[in-house]
This record gives sequence, C-alpha cells and structure tokens, in this order.
Amino acid sequence: MLSTCCRRLPRPVVHLRVPPVYKSCRISAHRTFSSTTSRLTTSSSNEDRIKQREEELARHARTFQRSLDAEEKQRQEQIKSERKTLWGQLAEYIPISSVQREINMEPGTLAAEVWEEASNPEVNPEVLWDARVRVSDQLCDEELAYRQNRKKHVKKALAKYLEIPEWTIHEDDIPTIAITGSGGGLRAMVAGAGSLGACKDAGLFDCTTYLVGVSGSCWLLTLYYSLGHRSFKNVVEHLKHRIDTHIAYPPAVMDLISSAPTNKYLLRGLIEKKGFGYASFGLVDVYGLLLAARLLVPKNEVMVHDEDMKLSSQRRYVDNGEQPLSIYTAVRHEIPGLGGDGEKPTELPSDQSISAEEAKQKAKDEAWFEWAEMTCYEFFMEELGAGIPTYALGRKFHNGYNLTRNPEMKIPTLLGMWGSAFCATLSHYYAEVRPMFASFILFKELDKLVRDRNDDLVKVHPIEPAAVPNYVLGMRDRLPNSVAESIHRTEEIQLMDAGMSNNLATYPLLRPGRDVDIVIAFDSSADIKISNWISLTEGYAKQRGIRGWPVGIGWPQEGGENAEAELSKAMESQSHEESGKKLKEAQEQDPAPATDAEERQRRKEHKGLGYLTVWVGTKEERETDKEPPSSKAVEEDWELTKPEAGITIAYFPLIPNEKVPGVDPETSPWMSTWNFEYTEEEVDKTVGLARANFEEGAERMKSVIKAVYERKKRLRKERERSEREKWTAGAEHMS
Repeated sequence: MLSTCCRRLPRPVVHLRVPPVYKSCRISAHRTFSSTTSRLTTSSSNEDRIKQREEELARHARTFQRSLDAEEKQRQEQIKSERKTLWGQLAEYIPISSVQREINMEPGTLAAEVWEEASNPEVNPEVLWDARVRVSDQLCDEELAYRQNRKKHVKKALAKYLEIPEWTIHEDDIPTIAITGSGGGLRAMVAGAGSLGACKDAGLFDCTTYLVGVSGSCWLLTLYYSLGHRSFKNVVEHLKHRIDTHIAYPPAVMDLISSAPTNKYLLRGLIEKKGFGYASFGLVDVYGLLLAARLLVPKNEVMVHDEDMKLSSQRRYVDNGEQPLSIYTAVRHEIPGLGGDGEKPTELPSDQSISAEEAKQKAKDEAWFEWAEMTCYEFFMEELGAGIPTYALGRKFHNGYNLTRNPEMKIPTLLGMWGSAFCATLSHYYAEVRPMFASFILFKELDKLVRDRNDDLVKVHPIEPAAVPNYVLGMRDRLPNSVAESIHRTEEIQLMDAGMSNNLATYPLLRPGRDVDIVIAFDSSADIKISNWISLTEGYAKQRGIRGWPVGIGWPQEGGENAEAELSKAMESQSHEESGKKLKEAQEQDPAPATDAEERQRRKEHKGLGYLTVWVGTKEERETDKEPPSSKAVEEDWELTKPEAGITIAYFPLIPNEKVPGVDPETSPWMSTWNFEYTEEEVDKTVGLARANFEEGAERMKSVIKAVYERKKRLRKERERSEREKWTAGAEHMS
C-alpha cells in the first residue's frame, strides 16, 4: 500500500529551490560578465577598448539568446517526459505491485477509500448541486448579501476604533476598507501575519470589508480561516512549529502522507483529481501537497479537519459578516497567437497561414495577464466577465452548464497555484534576485543586458503552470468580444502566481460594486523599490475608465537612474571620444559600491517612502485630454475631506526599522522568496519588524480613516438636504 511504502521516496523535489533554467541562465550570465569585468577594469577613456567592449556585449547578448532558446526547447521536452514517467519514477522506489494497486484504486487501498468517499454527499455535499456559469461584471448575490451583513459588524468596530458613539454612525458613512498583501513566499506570509496582527490589535482589522492576497499572503489568509482560528497570534505560533523544516524534506512529508489521519487529509485532492481527470497533473500539484504538509497540518496531527481543505468552507465565518471576505488571486498568461502558455487547444486556429516563427514574433510583440479571483463564493475572471460557484471549481462545463458534479478542488492544489513563483518567467525571477546583485561591479551592465532581452525573458516559463477546466467552452456568443480567441479553443485554463502581473493585489478591489474607499497595502516584495508595484494600478484604472485612483504614486526614482541613463547614452554614442567621456562621467557620478556595507549605507541614505505614505485620487471631471498631475503624498487630513476626493491609498512597505536592529528585508538571508525554512527566532524578527513598521504609522492611519468617514458623512447630509429641498419645493408646487 502507498501508506506503507512511500517512506523510501528520494528527494528530487528539492530541485524546486532553483529550476534548471534559472541555474543555466545564472551561470551563463556569470560567465558572460566575468570576462567583461576583467576588460573594463582598465581606463575607460581608451577608444579601442570601448569599441571592443561594445562588440563583446553584442556577442554576449547573442549567446544569451541562444542559451534561452535551447533551454526553452529542453523545458518542453522535459515536461512531456515528466508526464509520461511520473508514476514510473515512483515505481523505482516503491514496489510495483503497491503502485499499481493504488493507481487502479483496488479494494483496501487508501486511494480506493478516498475515491469511494468522493461521491458521498455526507463527505462532499456539493456533489448533489448543479452549477452554471454566471455572465456578468457585477458581484454575485452572495457577496452582495455579505456586504450588507458586514456593515453591521464594521459599524460597531468603527465606533470603538474612532472612539465615537455607535448610535451616531450611519451605515452609509462607513468607509469600505480593504487590506491587500503582497507576494514574497514565506517572507510575505510571516511579515503579513505581523502586519495584520498589529492591525487587529489596534482595532483596524475589524473595520475592514475585504482582504486580498498574492502568493504568500494567500497562504496567510488560508491559515487565518483554518488552523489559525481567526487569530494571527495563533498563526504565528503555528508557523514557528511548522516552517523550521524545508517543505521538500522527504522524511517529514512521507511521514504525513503515509500515516493516518493526515494521509487521507492531504492526499484527498490529488486522488480526486486523478480519478476525475478534470485537469492535467503536474509539478504544481506536488508543490501544493508539500505546502499543505507543512502549513495545513497542526502541531497535534490528530486535529486535522477536512473542512479546512475547501475554500468554500470559509463561508461559515463570512456569511453573517463576522469576518472580512478574503480574495485569492492568480493569473493566466495570454500570448497572442499562441494562447495561454502550454494550454491544450480543442481545435486548431482557423488561420493556418501564420508560421511558427511569425507566431513567436507576434508573441514577443504583445502579451498580457488575465486575473482570476477566488472567494468562498465564486471563481471569477474579469477578462471573461464570467464566474462559477467556488464549489464547482474543477468541474467540466459546456455551454454554461456543468457536465459533471466533481467534488470541489481542494486547497493544496490552490496553495501551489497561488504561490507558484517557480512558474514565473525568467524576467520575473531576475526581478526577484536583482537586489542581491546590486553591489556587484558592473551591475548596471548586467542589468542593461537583461533588460534588453526582456521581450524574450517574459515569455519563458521554466515550469508549466497549474490548470483548471475551461468553464466557458461553448460560450463564444455570450462573452465579450474582447475575450482572447484562444480561450474558445482550449480545454484548460492555466493559472499561476499573480505576482507575475502585480505583486500587490489591488486590481480586484476596483471591480464594479466593491466601491472601496481606502486601500491599505502591506508590501513585502523583494524588489520593492525597483518594480514599484503600487504604481502599476494606475494603468489598469485608466484602461477601464475607473475614476478616483491616485496618479503617479509609488517609489521615487533613485539617483542612480540618471547615471544609468548616461551610461546607456555613452554606449550608443557614435563618437568614441564622446562615448569615453560620458562613460567616465557616469561612473564618477554613480560608482559601483566597493562593499556590501557601502551599498546598505547608500540605501539607508536614500530619501524614499517612509513607514506609511498616504495618497488620494480625485473624481473630478477633467476638461482636457492632458495627463493629470501626479498625486502628491497627503500631508494634511483636510486633503482627504475634499468633495471630489477619490480612493485613498495607505502604503506600508516592509523596510528596515531602527527599533528592530539586525533585520533588513533586502539583506537578511532568510528573507529571500526562495527560502523555505524559518527558525523561531527568524519568525519573531520578521513579525517584529512588520509590527514595528505598522506602529510607526498607526496614529496617522486612524486620522486618515476618521477624515474619510467625516467626508462621507458630510456628503450624505448634503444629499439628504438637497432631497428635502426638492421634496419641499415639489410639495409647495402641488399645493
């Protein structure tokens, strides 16, 4: 049986740390620039050496591209091979007879028992329920009902938080507050537990309506509603006991999946997925199992509960408005002419005139990400304008109706999907590790080369993403015309870490009907200043005609950007004499730091954003097509009380704090996104930094919420007065 034979499984999953493509590219880049470094240490004023360097960089760029093409070809072949040999590899370490019995779900096996329970309504009540696709850009009825119920709880919490009598608060005056977390693996999860725990202690958390997560912050929200028992203190204590061992350490994992009761608890989702065959099985499924074995098993393993394995189960804490509604995110990568990366087409495109090379070129010209959101109520994709009940996620649909009544897709698979950072493109991987190279000599040259090849890097996914059945098949005439053609031709929708698009999940908060007044963003991203995630929402808002989002917000550019621009101009100059002069000036203006300590000191001296920065947008109509001026950081509360004030953004970045010495998100080694082990001390330090940063802005945050509340209150009274005057005038006219 699988339960007695899996202990000898080897440790191939350890390779999740750094996929082969990453290693190859990193080695290639290192070799490329080690030779360049030696040649550039001599005087930059020498014309011949400058010309030689230009030729070398061009040659290295071509070599780098060939390496990428070779690695992509190898990746595709590896994916095909893994699919064919997955069970064959297991059979090398587990008796073939046992493997075959489990695969065949023979009587007496764990798989057979789980498979029998899969269609049992006492275990999975949803197998009795039909589901259909809801086509609309509005919120589902369940969420609308939740919003009404939530206001009653927020009213009481807001009165306590602002220290005002509850009876004086009108429900229409209550600000809709949302908290969004960032991606960043365990760092985002642990730091997020500190930030949200501090929010809860201050009374702010209970005033919120929505919680939104990306990657690691999705893991955090899952724990909060399951093993955390709606307490972030419980979550922190749980993490101390569970993440001190690497998620891929075989003995720990095998013990859990080979003994009761955790074996059935953890494997149920994978067995159901294989049995029903509703989507392809891949590495992300294994990754999700490893995450679940680390994160979703309590210290007392007997206390596992199957309800914690379903996202829809969170309704028991949300329906009556007792808790905020959590929104979990993922993205689909749409590549024009090719569809989603790796998706299986049901039919060939009607236009067969385009060649493979032309398709690749078209893919390089334009690609985008389509966001998917999951709540305990609904799985919804805004680009499609369609959603399905969460309990039906995993079912096959056609023409708007489910073809099967599968049990709900389990959380382990979703954990892998939400946090599949290793499925990121090489471009996103480089963005994650970029801070570690900042102090290297000639870092700017390396950075320029990678950025020049970005069109290629953003299309290369080292690992194939997770997949769910395409629930909009056969609905071409009911979906918006803007829907990508590929969505009508694929059996599966591949989804991956939403951090590939934006590491701060602000987009779902701008959906019609959510009407968010205040967005509190806790940003634990690794490339926090470089990628400037908070600024990306502006383009999203413009594209959809959303009024009220602040313009031009985010991290100011560091001084080094000007030097980098000068360096680029020097390389492109036609005159070798001018090139040498500009290059020397650029290097003198922003020389590479000699040591890591020097680089850290430079970062501390940079006047960027503080522990809390507040911006507010405007809903004022503009009479010109010119770009509106950038929104300045709010200094006085009166700026938030203007009648035309739009959405308020409160931004808390995870940055060093003197009150927590020795902890720096950019340099502390355990805070890498690719680290999957935290000691108790490291958990305490990370949580302590997040809490300290929130406390720095706690009073300011309260005054911001008070100002928005007062604005809404004043505007309501003005509307009521206007309505009374209209009614009085009408009554007098009738008399």
